[in-house]
Formats: sequence, C-alpha cells, structure tokens
Amino acid sequence: MMYTVIIPAAGQGRRMGCGHNKVFLEVDGIPVIRRTVEVFQAHTACSAIYLAAKEDEIGQLTTLLHDFPKVRGIIAGGSERQYSIYNVLKVIPKTDIVMVHDGARPFISHETLDALYESALNNRAAIAAVPAKDTVKVVVDGQVSSTPERSTLWLTQTPQAFTYDVLLTAYQRAEADGFLGTDDASLVERTGVIVHVAQGSYDNIKLTTPEDLYFAAALLKKRGI
Repeated sequence: MMYTVIIPAAGQGRRMGCGHNKVFLEVDGIPVIRRTVEVFQAHTACSAIYLAAKEDEIGQLTTLLHDFPKVRGIIAGGSERQYSIYNVLKVIPKTDIVMVHDGARPFISHETLDALYESALNNRAAIAAVPAKDTVKVVVDGQVSSTPERSTLWLTQTPQAFTYDVLLTAYQRAEADGFLGTDDASLVERTGVIVHVAQGSYDNIKLTTPEDLYFAAALLKKRGI
C-alpha cells in the first residue's frame, strides 16, 4: 500500500516580503520546494507527488523539479489553498492514502511520515501536530475572554493524511455547502469522521516570515546538512 502526496505551492510570499513565491527562495543554495519534494521522493511509501501551482509558474516548477521521477503532475491552482488542493484531488488516480503537505515546510522527517501514514491506514484520517508550549489566550475586543487548558492544545502541522474516499467526500461536501476551511482536517471533521493525531516535530516549521529563514539555517546546521 502506498500514498500520494499533494503539495500546494502557489503561495504569494507576502509575509516573507520577498516579492515572489516563497517556495522559490533558496535555503543554503537549494530552493525550498526542491527540499520539500526531495523528502517525499526519498520516502519509500510515497508513490506519487502532485503539486498545485500558479498557472504562470508551472513551467518554472517543471524545470526545477524535472529530476524527481515521482512528480507526476503540476496542476493549476485556484484563488484559495482549498480550491488548489481540490483541483489536484479531482484529477489524481485513486490511491490508498492521500497526504497534503505545505510546499514551504521542507523539514518534515521520514519518522513523522511513517507515523502519519500508519495512523491514516488504521484510522482513515490523521494529522501531524505538536503540543502547544505556550499558554494560549482567547481574546475578544482586546480583552482576554478565556484561557484554554494548555494540555488539550496541539499545534497543527502538515502533512495531513486521509483515505482517498474520506478526503474526496469532504471536499465535495465543502464545495456543495460553500464552506471554506482553515485546513484539510477541518473539512473532514465536519463530515463526522474522527481525525487522529500523529506526533510531529517542532523542527517541522513552515517558512512564512523572514525570521523563519534563520531557523531554517539553524536546522540545516543541526542536521549536519
């Protein structure tokens, strides 16, 4: 049994302040998207990689990723991340498990992928996440409304993994209802399917702001890359 991964890579890079898609930024001389795709290329349980991209960047990505044989398609995305993923989901061949992973999250480990894949096979829906380290406040109109119990709070990451039918049904229902979710799991949750958690890693950061590039350099040094 194998999985297919969908990688949305059509970001704007506004918070990064780089003036272009952040997946093309280089970390130690290698574009972020290559680092991300390389992890899945090397993972034995991954059978195929599909990307969602801006239409005018498909050619650039095709050239950049030409030497990764598991990359089977780069599909034009939509105006929202959710629409981009759905565009890809509708055209990929049916598979056992579909993972969805951020293109700007290049430090996912094979250990996390193994745990997530096993959980999805057993439970139909699973996400990578880590326990919150900080106390979280609910704030309304500039005032603290409540303080959730920290032990119940987890920070969601990607990949998120689902059986093909579970994810497709969730996206079809979201489209029918005009629902726009914050992540794939939120679409699945509203169908009544229980989403399980696989322990992620604090190293699995998403490169969003310029400060994240310093963390990326530190992670590469930590890993001896």
